[in-house]
Amino acid sequence: MAFPRFGHVPVVMGGKPCIRGLCITVGTVVGLLASGSSRERILQAYPQLEPADIDEALAYAAWRLEEREEALVLS
Repeated sequence: MAFPRFGHVPVVMGGKPCIRGLCITVGTVVGLLASGSSRERILQAYPQLEPADIDEALAYAAWRLEEREEALVLS
C-alpha cells in the first residue's frame, strides 16, 4: 500500500513516518485524534497540515495494525 504523503528519514524525528517532510509524525496526529482532539483543532494547531494528511494518517495507522510478523521457520 502506498502512502505518498509520508516519508521515513532516519535522521528526522527518529525515522518515524512524517507527513510531507514536516516534523509532524503520523503518531502525533493519530494520538491527538485518539485523545479526543477534533480534526478542526488539529488543523488549527498545525496550520501546515491539510485535511488529507489526517485522512492518510488514519489509513496508515489502520494498515500498520493489519500487518503481522510471522516467525521464520527453517526446515
